[in-house]
Order: sequence, then structure tokens, then C-alpha cells
Amino acid sequence: MNPELSLLQPYPFEKLAQLKKNCVPRKQLSPINLSLGEPQHATPDFIVNAMNTALTPGLKKYPTTQGGKALRRSIAHWLVHRFDLPVDSLDPDRHILPVNGTREALFSFAQVVINRHTPNPLVLMPNPFYQIYEGAALLAGAKPFYINSLYKDIPEAIWADCQLLYICSPNNPTGAVLSMSTLQSLIERADEYNFIIAADECYSEIYADESQPPVGLLQACAALGRLDYRRCVVFHSLSKRSNAPGLRSGFVAGDAEVMRQFLLYRTYHGCAMSLAVQAASIAAWEDESHVQINRGLYRQKYEAVMDILSPVMSVERPAAGFYLWLQTPIADDQFARELFLQQNVTVLPGSFLSRVVDGVNPGQNRIRMALVAPLEQCVDAAQRMRRFINRPR
Repeated sequence: MNPELSLLQPYPFEKLAQLKKNCVPRKQLSPINLSLGEPQHATPDFIVNAMNTALTPGLKKYPTTQGGKALRRSIAHWLVHRFDLPVDSLDPDRHILPVNGTREALFSFAQVVINRHTPNPLVLMPNPFYQIYEGAALLAGAKPFYINSLYKDIPEAIWADCQLLYICSPNNPTGAVLSMSTLQSLIERADEYNFIIAADECYSEIYADESQPPVGLLQACAALGRLDYRRCVVFHSLSKRSNAPGLRSGFVAGDAEVMRQFLLYRTYHGCAMSLAVQAASIAAWEDESHVQINRGLYRQKYEAVMDILSPVMSVERPAAGFYLWLQTPIADDQFARELFLQQNVTVLPGSFLSRVVDGVNPGQNRIRMALVAPLEQCVDAAQRMRRFINRPR
């Protein structure tokens, strides 16, 4: 067996299951699960219909690893218009690769770009973070380096050993968005120290201010005049944007040479998106009205939940995403366990999403609350949490 498998830590939801083990919540309260970032809004009918129409003919052919040109063109068109890129700067044949959900792409990407034969290969990532980054680094033969603070505080020796930098903007779980200047400074670091930036932008289409969509890494490249997008790769998904997590459809785009090598790897890896999923994906990427409606639904939930919780907790609306990253009055794991026991509401302890660095776990005394359930359930959960916090001690 691969000895590096032993380096993998339990997934946050495994830890959560252990935390809840043998806990029996009050039966008179219906369960509400806000721990998993799985969108519960309805998948638009036109996406489902496009998939159904293509299903029968789509089963008669092998899909290609690179995906059909029609899908790659629709993705290129979306990227150009969403991130204000020069029209001719993205070649669908060289810069774009459809993937079966960004989870597997974020993982496999590290296997391609890491050179494990160098003395001290590092993969840098934010802390807290999406645990796929860590597992990808370890199984690629690299060591994770967790970033608790500002990127400008990272020692030069760490940058020198960096081969891959994962960034997540908007961030999971905090909802923070990296600025244009921060992204451009990271691009300059990548040039100086010759590493690749993998930008997880899967929450980019859920944001608070309709007039201020989050900036993207390719957008920062274009603003610098770097239209080859060298050392920069972005990951996008239809799971959150279009409420289609089961579709398993996303894409990777950026540096043409990196994409060429990633396509080579994936050809051997055996990953190809089915033709029916490609048809549904084209329909999704070419429509924005359902995405605007989706953002509106999340805004309603934020407003309602924050009104309920703000008298008893410090609550801030994040710039983007669909999480609340809340401070807890007691240890986060204890808070989550007792909230489940007393109110039958499940949230994720923040410490499960972070690692201890220099004696500090930035997720400590935090919980992640995913506002993915219907409005009524989110309101009910917030009211139960408020009662829990106000309970006699």
C-alpha cells in the first residue's frame, strides 16, 4: 500500500460523526443539518431537460478527456464576460479543460505539478482550508504549509520551496474575498519563485453585492497584461453556482502549458465527462438569470438568520459564499455537540477545518453554518441556536 495514505487525517465529517456518536437529540425537534455545504435549492429545469435530451444519443459514444469543443467554447465565453477578459485571450483548445467536479480536479492537479524529487517540496494553503488541498499535497509527496495570517508574512525560505499555492477566494469557510492587489502580488511571487497558483473559485457566483462580484485570478492576470495566464490556473464548478452538486461538472482553465500536462495526466487517469453532462453544463454556463435568482435566495437567508443571531452572537455577513463563520462562547466541538443534543441542529466545528500552527488553531471557537437548507429551516435553526445560547446555565 502507498505509505503516504497513513498521513491522511480523518475528513471533517468523519470527526463530526464521531463527535455525535451515541448522542440522542430531543425527538420532538426535527433534525436540521447545516454542516455540509451541499446546495438544496432546486436544480433549474432547463439544465435537467438538456441532460435528458442528450442522454440516449450520449450513451452511444465514448466522451473525450478534453471534452467537446461546444462545452469548452461556452466556458471560454462565460469566463471572458464574467471576469472582463480580452475576447481572444482564451483558446478553448489550449486553456480550458472540463472536469467531473472540481474536488477531483483540485486533488489530481497536485499530482501533476509537484516534483517530489526536489529536497523540500511545499504546497501552501490557507488555514482553515478545504481538506482536499492537504490530501493532494501529501499524496503528491509534498509537505503542506498552512497560512494563518497574511501572505506578506510568509518567510522567503518558504516561498523558495513552494511548488504549488492553493488559494480559495471566496474562501471556504470564512467567505473572505482576495483583492485584486493581493492576487497580483501573489502572481509576482509565483514569477519570482517559480510556483503555480491553483485558485479554487467555486463560490465566486454567490456574493452579497450584485454590483461587486468577486475578482478572479485570471482577471488579475489580464489586468497585469499577462494574457498567457502563466503559472495561474482557476477551478470553477456548477455545484454551487447552479445548484447542481450531483451533476459533477466543473472546469479548470489557465496556463496553456500547465493545461497540456494536466490533459496528459487525465488521459491516463481515465477521466472524461459524459456527453449528457456536457449538454447540461453548456445550458448552465450560458444562462445567468438562474444564478441571480440563486444569489437572491441566499441574501434572504442571511438577512433572516443574522437578525435572529445578532443579539446573542457576533455575526458578520461575509462578502461571498453561503457560510456563516461564527464565534462560539465555549469550545467549538462542545458547542456543536451540545447544540445537536439539545436542539437537533448540526453544524461543523471550525477546528475540524484547520490545523494548529505555532500553537494556534484559527478555527478554534468557531463553527461553520451552511445556509443551504430552505429559508424556513435556516430560520428555525437560528432560533434554536439562539435558545441554546440563552439557556440557563
